[in-house]
Amino acid sequence: AGIMLLEVFLVLGTVLIYFLVSKKKEETLPFKEGWWGKGQKPDTEEDATVWPFKVETTEEELSDLFRRLDQARFTEPLEDSCFHYGTNSVYLRKVVSYWKNQFNWKKQVEILNKYPQFKTKIQGIDIHFVHVKPPRLPEGRSAKPLLMVHGWPGSFYEFYKIIPLLTDPASHGLSDEHVFEVICPSIPGYGFSEAPHKKDFNSVSAASIFYELMLRLGFNEFYAQGGDWGWLICTNLAQIAPNHMKGLHLNLASVTNMGFVHLLSILLGRYLPGLFGFQDEDVRRMFPFLKKGLYRILLESGYAHIQATKPDTVGCGLNDSPIGLAAYILEKFSTWTDLEFRDSEDGGLERKFNLDDLLTNIMIYWVSGCIVSSMRFYKENMQKGIGTQKHERLPVQVPTGIASFPNEVMHTPQAWARKKYTNIVSFHFMPRGGHFAALEEPELLAEDILQFVGKVEKEQLWRK
Repeated sequence: AGIMLLEVFLVLGTVLIYFLVSKKKEETLPFKEGWWGKGQKPDTEEDATVWPFKVETTEEELSDLFRRLDQARFTEPLEDSCFHYGTNSVYLRKVVSYWKNQFNWKKQVEILNKYPQFKTKIQGIDIHFVHVKPPRLPEGRSAKPLLMVHGWPGSFYEFYKIIPLLTDPASHGLSDEHVFEVICPSIPGYGFSEAPHKKDFNSVSAASIFYELMLRLGFNEFYAQGGDWGWLICTNLAQIAPNHMKGLHLNLASVTNMGFVHLLSILLGRYLPGLFGFQDEDVRRMFPFLKKGLYRILLESGYAHIQATKPDTVGCGLNDSPIGLAAYILEKFSTWTDLEFRDSEDGGLERKFNLDDLLTNIMIYWVSGCIVSSMRFYKENMQKGIGTQKHERLPVQVPTGIASFPNEVMHTPQAWARKKYTNIVSFHFMPRGGHFAALEEPELLAEDILQFVGKVEKEQLWRK
Protein backbone atom coordinates (compact mmCIF):
# COMPACT_ATOMS: atom_id res chain seq x y z
CA ALA A 1 0.00 0.00 0.00
CA GLY A 2 2.88 2.33 0.84
CA ILE A 3 4.50 1.74 -2.57
CA MET A 4 1.16 2.32 -4.29
CA LEU A 5 0.71 5.59 -2.40
CA LEU A 6 4.24 6.65 -3.37
CA GLU A 7 3.47 5.91 -7.03
CA VAL A 8 0.29 8.00 -6.82
CA PHE A 9 2.28 10.90 -5.30
CA LEU A 10 4.94 10.58 -8.00
CA VAL A 11 2.33 10.64 -10.76
CA LEU A 12 0.55 13.62 -9.18
CA GLY A 13 3.89 15.38 -8.67
CA THR A 14 4.90 14.77 -12.29
CA VAL A 15 1.54 16.08 -13.54
CA LEU A 16 1.85 19.15 -11.30
CA ILE A 17 5.42 19.88 -12.42
CA TYR A 18 4.44 19.39 -16.08
CA PHE A 19 1.46 21.71 -15.60
CA LEU A 20 3.58 24.40 -13.91
CA VAL A 21 6.41 24.16 -16.45
CA SER A 22 4.12 24.15 -19.49
CA LYS A 23 2.10 27.01 -17.99
CA LYS A 24 5.29 28.94 -17.39
CA LYS A 25 6.36 28.34 -20.98
CA GLU A 26 3.03 29.63 -22.25
CA GLU A 27 3.13 32.79 -20.17
CA THR A 28 5.45 34.78 -22.40
CA LEU A 29 5.64 35.48 -26.09
CA PRO A 30 8.98 34.80 -27.80
CA PHE A 31 11.01 37.87 -28.72
CA LYS A 32 10.97 38.12 -32.52
CA GLU A 33 14.53 38.50 -33.79
CA GLY A 34 14.04 39.68 -37.34
CA TRP A 35 16.00 41.31 -40.13
CA TRP A 36 13.91 43.86 -42.00
CA GLY A 37 16.62 45.67 -43.96
CA LYS A 38 17.30 45.33 -47.67
CA GLY A 39 18.96 42.18 -48.96
CA GLN A 40 20.86 39.69 -46.82
CA LYS A 41 21.56 40.29 -43.16
CA PRO A 42 25.24 41.29 -42.81
CA ASP A 43 27.59 39.22 -40.63
CA THR A 44 28.76 42.27 -38.70
CA GLU A 45 27.09 43.30 -35.46
CA GLU A 46 24.49 46.05 -35.77
CA ASP A 47 25.61 49.59 -34.99
CA ALA A 48 23.66 50.66 -31.88
CA THR A 49 24.35 54.39 -32.31
CA VAL A 50 21.49 56.79 -31.55
CA TRP A 51 21.67 60.01 -33.59
CA PRO A 52 19.60 63.22 -33.52
CA PHE A 53 16.94 63.74 -36.18
CA LYS A 54 15.04 66.81 -37.37
CA VAL A 55 12.07 67.03 -39.71
CA GLU A 56 13.13 68.93 -42.84
CA THR A 57 11.36 69.73 -46.09
CA THR A 58 12.84 71.04 -49.32
CA GLU A 59 11.35 73.74 -51.54
CA GLU A 60 11.11 71.13 -54.33
CA GLU A 61 8.86 68.94 -52.15
CA LEU A 62 6.60 71.88 -51.34
CA SER A 63 6.33 73.14 -54.93
CA ASP A 64 5.51 69.58 -56.06
CA LEU A 65 2.77 69.40 -53.40
CA PHE A 66 1.26 72.74 -54.44
CA ARG A 67 1.33 71.74 -58.11
CA ARG A 68 -0.66 68.62 -57.28
CA LEU A 69 -3.11 70.59 -55.13
CA ASP A 70 -3.60 73.10 -57.96
CA GLN A 71 -4.37 70.33 -60.45
CA ALA A 72 -6.93 68.60 -58.23
CA ARG A 73 -10.01 67.02 -59.80
CA PHE A 74 -13.04 67.01 -57.51
CA THR A 75 -16.20 64.94 -57.82
CA GLU A 76 -19.49 66.57 -56.85
CA PRO A 77 -21.00 64.86 -53.78
CA LEU A 78 -24.56 63.57 -53.75
CA GLU A 79 -27.10 66.02 -52.36
CA ASP A 80 -27.53 65.77 -48.58
CA SER A 81 -24.99 62.95 -48.37
CA CYS A 82 -22.87 64.65 -45.64
CA PHE A 83 -20.10 62.17 -44.66
CA HIS A 84 -22.19 59.02 -45.17
CA TYR A 85 -20.43 58.22 -48.46
CA GLY A 86 -17.02 59.15 -47.07
CA THR A 87 -15.27 62.53 -47.11
CA ASN A 88 -17.60 65.13 -48.61
CA SER A 89 -15.84 66.95 -51.45
CA VAL A 90 -17.57 70.27 -50.69
CA TYR A 91 -15.72 70.27 -47.37
CA LEU A 92 -12.60 68.78 -49.00
CA ARG A 93 -12.39 71.85 -51.27
CA LYS A 94 -12.34 74.01 -48.15
CA VAL A 95 -9.53 71.91 -46.67
CA VAL A 96 -7.51 72.14 -49.89
CA SER A 97 -8.02 75.91 -50.04
CA TYR A 98 -6.76 76.20 -46.46
CA TRP A 99 -3.85 73.85 -47.24
CA LYS A 100 -2.74 76.02 -50.19
CA ASN A 101 -3.41 79.50 -48.80
CA GLN A 102 -3.20 79.47 -45.01
CA PHE A 103 -1.52 76.31 -43.73
CA ASN A 104 2.10 77.03 -42.85
CA TRP A 105 4.04 73.77 -43.03
CA LYS A 106 7.33 75.45 -42.14
CA LYS A 107 5.79 76.69 -38.89
CA GLN A 108 4.44 73.18 -38.20
CA VAL A 109 7.91 71.74 -38.85
CA GLU A 110 9.19 74.03 -36.08
CA ILE A 111 6.47 72.67 -33.79
CA LEU A 112 7.43 69.09 -34.73
CA ASN A 113 11.06 69.88 -33.97
CA LYS A 114 10.35 71.48 -30.58
CA TYR A 115 10.72 68.04 -28.98
CA PRO A 116 14.02 66.15 -29.35
CA GLN A 117 13.86 63.45 -32.04
CA PHE A 118 16.29 60.65 -32.78
CA LYS A 119 16.90 57.64 -34.98
CA THR A 120 18.65 54.32 -34.36
CA LYS A 121 19.01 51.17 -36.46
CA ILE A 122 17.25 48.09 -35.05
CA GLN A 123 16.93 44.77 -36.90
CA GLY A 124 18.15 46.39 -40.12
CA ILE A 125 15.86 49.45 -40.30
CA ASP A 126 16.08 53.03 -38.99
CA ILE A 127 13.65 53.64 -36.12
CA HIS A 128 12.49 57.21 -35.47
CA PHE A 129 11.38 58.33 -32.03
CA VAL A 130 10.61 61.42 -29.97
CA HIS A 131 12.27 61.43 -26.53
CA VAL A 132 11.18 64.10 -24.04
CA LYS A 133 12.65 64.41 -20.55
CA PRO A 134 11.00 66.46 -17.78
CA PRO A 135 12.07 70.13 -17.67
CA ARG A 136 12.21 69.85 -13.87
CA LEU A 137 11.85 67.12 -11.26
CA PRO A 138 10.57 67.44 -7.68
CA GLU A 139 13.26 66.87 -5.03
CA GLY A 140 14.32 63.25 -4.69
CA ARG A 141 12.16 62.03 -7.59
CA SER A 142 13.14 60.30 -10.78
CA ALA A 143 11.21 60.30 -14.06
CA LYS A 144 9.30 57.18 -15.02
CA PRO A 145 9.95 56.02 -18.60
CA LEU A 146 6.73 55.82 -20.62
CA LEU A 147 6.59 54.35 -24.12
CA MET A 148 3.63 55.75 -26.10
CA VAL A 149 2.67 54.07 -29.38
CA HIS A 150 0.36 55.55 -32.03
CA GLY A 151 -1.77 53.73 -34.62
CA TRP A 152 -3.20 54.18 -38.13
CA PRO A 153 -3.87 56.70 -39.65
CA GLY A 154 -2.19 58.61 -36.86
CA SER A 155 1.45 59.37 -36.11
CA PHE A 156 3.80 60.32 -33.30
CA TYR A 157 2.32 63.85 -33.61
CA GLU A 158 -0.86 62.63 -31.88
CA PHE A 159 1.05 62.82 -28.59
CA TYR A 160 2.30 66.40 -28.88
CA LYS A 161 -0.50 67.82 -26.71
CA ILE A 162 -0.26 65.17 -23.99
CA ILE A 163 3.56 65.08 -23.69
CA PRO A 164 3.83 68.31 -21.60
CA LEU A 165 1.03 67.09 -19.29
CA LEU A 166 3.09 63.98 -18.50
CA THR A 167 6.62 65.45 -18.45
CA ASP A 168 5.62 68.60 -16.53
CA PRO A 169 2.24 67.86 -14.88
CA ALA A 170 2.54 70.53 -12.14
CA SER A 171 2.68 73.37 -14.71
CA HIS A 172 -0.62 72.11 -16.16
CA GLY A 173 -2.58 71.81 -12.93
CA LEU A 174 -1.98 68.08 -12.51
CA SER A 175 -0.39 66.18 -9.63
CA ASP A 176 3.39 65.90 -9.93
CA GLU A 177 3.57 62.82 -7.73
CA HIS A 178 4.58 60.95 -10.88
CA VAL A 179 6.55 62.60 -13.67
CA PHE A 180 7.37 60.89 -16.94
CA GLU A 181 10.12 60.69 -19.48
CA VAL A 182 8.19 60.05 -22.70
CA ILE A 183 9.37 58.00 -25.68
CA CYS A 184 7.12 58.10 -28.78
CA PRO A 185 8.45 55.98 -31.66
CA SER A 186 7.05 55.87 -35.17
CA ILE A 187 5.92 52.32 -36.01
CA PRO A 188 8.22 50.94 -38.75
CA GLY A 189 6.62 51.92 -42.07
CA TYR A 190 4.96 54.97 -40.47
CA GLY A 191 6.19 58.56 -40.41
CA PHE A 192 9.95 58.80 -40.25
CA SER A 193 10.69 55.18 -39.29
CA GLU A 194 12.02 53.17 -42.22
CA ALA A 195 9.56 50.68 -43.72
CA PRO A 196 10.37 46.95 -43.47
CA HIS A 197 11.75 45.59 -46.75
CA LYS A 198 10.58 42.03 -46.03
CA LYS A 199 7.16 40.43 -45.63
CA ASP A 200 5.60 39.36 -42.30
CA PHE A 201 6.40 42.43 -40.21
CA ASN A 202 3.53 42.32 -37.70
CA SER A 203 2.67 43.70 -34.25
CA VAL A 204 4.97 41.19 -32.51
CA SER A 205 7.84 42.34 -34.76
CA ALA A 206 7.11 45.98 -33.86
CA ALA A 207 6.88 45.11 -30.14
CA SER A 208 10.24 43.31 -30.32
CA ILE A 209 11.84 46.35 -31.97
CA PHE A 210 10.40 48.74 -29.37
CA TYR A 211 11.55 46.44 -26.55
CA GLU A 212 15.05 46.59 -28.02
CA LEU A 213 14.72 50.38 -28.31
CA MET A 214 13.80 50.78 -24.62
CA LEU A 215 16.71 48.57 -23.53
CA ARG A 216 19.06 50.49 -25.82
CA LEU A 217 17.95 53.74 -24.17
CA GLY A 218 18.80 52.21 -20.79
CA PHE A 219 15.29 51.50 -19.54
CA ASN A 220 15.09 48.13 -17.83
CA GLU A 221 11.66 48.90 -16.35
CA PHE A 222 9.06 51.08 -18.03
CA TYR A 223 5.39 51.79 -18.61
CA ALA A 224 3.68 51.52 -22.00
CA GLN A 225 0.58 53.23 -23.38
CA GLY A 226 -1.31 52.82 -26.64
CA GLY A 227 -4.53 52.90 -28.62
CA ASP A 228 -5.31 51.57 -32.12
CA TRP A 229 -2.25 49.54 -33.27
CA GLY A 230 -0.48 50.93 -30.21
CA TRP A 231 -2.90 48.80 -28.14
CA LEU A 232 -1.73 45.60 -29.84
CA ILE A 233 1.97 46.48 -30.00
CA CYS A 234 2.06 47.42 -26.30
CA THR A 235 0.01 44.31 -25.42
CA ASN A 236 2.51 42.14 -27.30
CA LEU A 237 5.36 43.91 -25.52
CA ALA A 238 3.73 43.07 -22.18
CA GLN A 239 3.61 39.43 -23.32
CA ILE A 240 7.26 39.43 -24.49
CA ALA A 241 8.77 41.23 -21.50
CA PRO A 242 6.38 41.07 -18.53
CA ASN A 243 9.25 41.44 -16.06
CA HIS A 244 10.35 44.70 -17.67
CA MET A 245 6.96 46.38 -18.02
CA LYS A 246 5.67 47.93 -14.80
CA GLY A 247 2.27 48.75 -16.21
CA LEU A 248 0.25 48.78 -19.43
CA HIS A 249 -2.24 51.59 -20.10
CA LEU A 250 -4.67 51.35 -23.03
CA ASN A 251 -7.33 53.59 -24.52
CA LEU A 252 -8.55 50.73 -26.68
CA ALA A 253 -8.69 47.11 -25.57
CA SER A 254 -10.02 44.72 -28.17
CA VAL A 255 -10.45 41.00 -27.54
CA THR A 256 -10.03 38.84 -30.63
CA ASN A 257 -10.46 35.40 -29.03
CA MET A 258 -14.19 35.17 -28.40
CA GLY A 259 -15.47 32.23 -26.35
CA PHE A 260 -18.94 30.76 -25.84
CA VAL A 261 -19.64 33.03 -22.84
CA HIS A 262 -18.81 36.11 -24.95
CA LEU A 263 -21.31 35.03 -27.59
CA LEU A 264 -23.91 34.27 -24.94
CA SER A 265 -23.40 37.72 -23.41
CA ILE A 266 -24.07 39.29 -26.83
CA LEU A 267 -27.41 37.47 -26.98
CA LEU A 268 -28.51 37.86 -23.36
CA GLY A 269 -26.38 40.63 -21.85
CA ARG A 270 -29.00 43.28 -22.50
CA TYR A 271 -31.55 41.39 -20.41
CA LEU A 272 -29.28 39.81 -17.79
CA PRO A 273 -26.33 42.23 -17.54
CA GLY A 274 -25.36 41.19 -14.00
CA LEU A 275 -24.96 37.57 -15.08
CA PHE A 276 -22.19 38.57 -17.50
CA GLY A 277 -20.60 41.28 -15.36
CA PHE A 278 -21.94 44.12 -17.52
CA GLN A 279 -22.48 47.56 -16.02
CA ASP A 280 -25.25 49.95 -17.08
CA GLU A 281 -22.80 51.89 -19.23
CA ASP A 282 -21.75 48.68 -21.02
CA VAL A 283 -25.37 47.98 -21.88
CA ARG A 284 -25.88 51.56 -23.10
CA ARG A 285 -22.81 51.42 -25.37
CA MET A 286 -23.31 47.88 -26.71
CA PHE A 287 -27.01 47.35 -27.28
CA PRO A 288 -28.95 46.83 -29.46
CA PHE A 289 -25.95 44.79 -30.61
CA LEU A 290 -27.04 44.44 -34.23
CA LYS A 291 -27.03 48.24 -34.60
CA LYS A 292 -24.12 49.19 -32.29
CA GLY A 293 -22.01 46.11 -32.93
CA LEU A 294 -22.45 44.11 -36.10
CA TYR A 295 -23.79 46.82 -38.45
CA ARG A 296 -21.25 49.31 -37.17
CA ILE A 297 -18.38 46.91 -37.86
CA LEU A 298 -19.68 46.17 -41.37
CA LEU A 299 -20.23 49.86 -42.11
CA GLU A 300 -16.88 51.08 -40.80
CA SER A 301 -14.42 48.29 -41.63
CA GLY A 302 -14.25 48.39 -45.44
CA TYR A 303 -10.85 50.10 -45.29
CA ALA A 304 -9.51 47.28 -43.08
CA HIS A 305 -10.59 44.60 -45.56
CA ILE A 306 -8.83 46.41 -48.41
CA GLN A 307 -5.69 47.00 -46.35
CA ALA A 308 -5.63 43.43 -45.05
CA THR A 309 -5.80 42.03 -48.58
CA LYS A 310 -4.48 44.42 -51.28
CA PRO A 311 -2.94 47.46 -49.57
CA ASP A 312 -0.55 48.37 -52.37
CA THR A 313 -3.29 48.85 -54.98
CA VAL A 314 -5.14 51.60 -53.12
CA GLY A 315 -1.90 52.85 -51.59
CA CYS A 316 -0.45 53.68 -55.03
CA GLY A 317 -3.23 56.20 -55.66
CA LEU A 318 -3.01 57.74 -52.18
CA ASN A 319 0.77 58.06 -52.38
CA ASP A 320 0.40 59.93 -55.69
CA SER A 321 -2.42 62.28 -54.71
CA PRO A 322 -2.27 64.52 -51.62
CA ILE A 323 -6.01 65.14 -51.96
CA GLY A 324 -6.78 61.43 -52.12
CA LEU A 325 -4.57 60.95 -49.08
CA ALA A 326 -6.34 63.75 -47.18
CA ALA A 327 -9.80 62.42 -48.06
CA TYR A 328 -8.85 58.92 -46.92
CA ILE A 329 -7.34 60.03 -43.60
CA LEU A 330 -9.82 62.79 -42.74
CA GLU A 331 -12.76 60.39 -43.02
CA LYS A 332 -11.28 58.34 -40.15
CA PHE A 333 -10.68 61.42 -38.00
CA SER A 334 -14.35 62.29 -38.49
CA THR A 335 -16.09 58.96 -37.96
CA TRP A 336 -13.78 57.54 -35.30
CA THR A 337 -14.07 60.70 -33.22
CA ASP A 338 -17.86 60.51 -33.23
CA LEU A 339 -20.04 58.36 -35.49
CA GLU A 340 -22.71 61.06 -35.48
CA PHE A 341 -20.28 63.38 -37.27
CA ARG A 342 -21.29 61.50 -40.44
CA ASP A 343 -24.46 63.60 -40.35
CA SER A 344 -22.52 66.85 -40.95
CA GLU A 345 -21.33 68.14 -44.30
CA ASP A 346 -17.96 69.02 -42.71
CA GLY A 347 -17.72 65.66 -40.90
CA GLY A 348 -17.60 67.52 -37.57
CA LEU A 349 -13.83 67.62 -38.00
CA GLU A 350 -13.26 71.09 -36.61
CA ARG A 351 -15.40 70.51 -33.52
CA LYS A 352 -12.60 68.56 -31.86
CA PHE A 353 -9.52 69.32 -33.98
CA ASN A 354 -8.10 72.24 -35.91
CA LEU A 355 -7.01 72.06 -39.54
CA ASP A 356 -3.37 72.74 -38.64
CA ASP A 357 -3.22 69.57 -36.53
CA LEU A 358 -5.13 67.47 -39.08
CA LEU A 359 -2.97 68.65 -41.98
CA THR A 360 0.26 68.19 -39.99
CA ASN A 361 -0.62 64.52 -39.51
CA ILE A 362 -1.45 64.22 -43.25
CA MET A 363 1.80 65.97 -44.18
CA ILE A 364 3.80 63.46 -42.11
CA TYR A 365 2.32 60.73 -44.33
CA TRP A 366 2.88 62.82 -47.48
CA VAL A 367 6.49 63.95 -47.03
CA SER A 368 7.63 60.53 -45.79
CA GLY A 369 5.68 58.70 -48.53
CA CYS A 370 4.63 56.12 -45.93
CA ILE A 371 0.94 55.53 -46.68
CA VAL A 372 1.50 52.22 -48.54
CA SER A 373 3.81 50.73 -45.89
CA SER A 374 1.47 51.90 -43.11
CA MET A 375 -1.47 50.13 -44.78
CA ARG A 376 0.55 46.91 -45.24
CA PHE A 377 0.61 46.53 -41.45
CA TYR A 378 -3.03 45.39 -41.69
CA LYS A 379 -2.16 42.59 -44.11
CA GLU A 380 0.78 41.44 -42.02
CA ASN A 381 -1.38 41.26 -38.89
CA MET A 382 -4.54 39.79 -40.40
CA GLN A 383 -3.52 37.59 -43.33
CA LYS A 384 -3.36 34.43 -41.18
CA GLY A 385 -6.86 35.04 -39.83
CA ILE A 386 -8.18 36.62 -36.63
CA GLY A 387 -7.73 34.46 -33.54
CA THR A 388 -5.00 32.24 -35.03
CA GLN A 389 -1.88 33.89 -33.56
CA LYS A 390 -0.19 32.77 -30.36
CA HIS A 391 -0.36 36.26 -28.86
CA GLU A 392 -4.16 36.23 -29.21
CA ARG A 393 -4.40 33.18 -26.93
CA LEU A 394 -1.90 34.36 -24.31
CA PRO A 395 -3.17 36.29 -21.26
CA VAL A 396 -1.52 39.54 -20.19
CA GLN A 397 -0.46 39.52 -16.53
CA VAL A 398 1.16 42.96 -16.38
CA PRO A 399 -0.89 45.47 -14.28
CA THR A 400 -3.29 47.06 -16.78
CA GLY A 401 -5.28 50.29 -16.87
CA ILE A 402 -8.00 50.89 -19.43
CA ALA A 403 -9.55 54.26 -20.33
CA SER A 404 -12.77 53.44 -22.17
CA PHE A 405 -13.85 56.38 -24.33
CA PRO A 406 -17.58 56.56 -25.20
CA ASN A 407 -17.18 57.27 -28.94
CA GLU A 408 -14.70 54.50 -29.67
CA VAL A 409 -15.96 52.59 -32.73
CA MET A 410 -16.33 49.34 -30.76
CA HIS A 411 -16.86 49.06 -27.00
CA THR A 412 -15.10 46.34 -25.00
CA PRO A 413 -16.65 45.82 -21.55
CA GLN A 414 -14.35 45.15 -18.61
CA ALA A 415 -15.87 41.69 -18.24
CA TRP A 416 -14.54 40.81 -21.71
CA ALA A 417 -11.21 42.60 -21.30
CA ARG A 418 -10.54 40.68 -18.07
CA LYS A 419 -10.39 37.40 -19.99
CA LYS A 420 -7.30 38.73 -21.78
CA TYR A 421 -5.91 41.20 -19.27
CA THR A 422 -5.96 39.22 -16.04
CA ASN A 423 -4.62 42.05 -13.86
CA ILE A 424 -6.84 45.07 -14.58
CA VAL A 425 -6.23 47.54 -11.75
CA SER A 426 -8.03 50.50 -13.30
CA PHE A 427 -10.97 50.61 -15.73
CA HIS A 428 -12.75 53.92 -16.30
CA PHE A 429 -15.65 54.95 -18.50
CA MET A 430 -14.41 58.29 -19.82
CA PRO A 431 -16.95 61.14 -19.94
CA ARG A 432 -16.29 62.09 -23.58
CA GLY A 433 -13.95 61.43 -26.49
CA GLY A 434 -13.30 58.90 -29.21
CA HIS A 435 -10.56 56.96 -30.95
CA PHE A 436 -7.81 59.60 -31.13
CA ALA A 437 -7.88 60.26 -27.39
CA ALA A 438 -4.37 61.72 -26.96
CA LEU A 439 -5.03 64.38 -29.60
CA GLU A 440 -8.71 64.96 -28.83
CA GLU A 441 -8.81 64.78 -25.02
CA PRO A 442 -5.18 65.02 -23.80
CA GLU A 443 -6.14 66.17 -20.27
CA LEU A 444 -8.57 63.31 -19.70
CA LEU A 445 -6.09 60.73 -20.95
CA ALA A 446 -3.18 62.22 -18.97
CA GLU A 447 -5.24 62.20 -15.74
CA ASP A 448 -6.15 58.56 -16.30
CA ILE A 449 -2.52 57.57 -16.94
CA LEU A 450 -1.39 59.45 -13.82
CA GLN A 451 -3.97 57.82 -11.53
CA PHE A 452 -3.21 54.37 -12.97
CA VAL A 453 0.54 54.73 -12.43
CA GLY A 454 -0.21 56.08 -8.93
CA LYS A 455 -2.05 52.85 -8.08
CA VAL A 456 0.65 50.62 -9.54
CA GLU A 457 3.45 52.49 -7.73
CA LYS A 458 1.66 52.76 -4.38
CA GLU A 459 1.04 49.03 -4.16
CA GLN A 460 4.18 48.06 -6.17
CA LEU A 461 1.84 45.91 -8.24
CA TRP A 462 4.43 44.95 -10.85
CA ARG A 463 6.46 43.14 -8.16
CA LYS A 464 3.48 40.89 -7.49
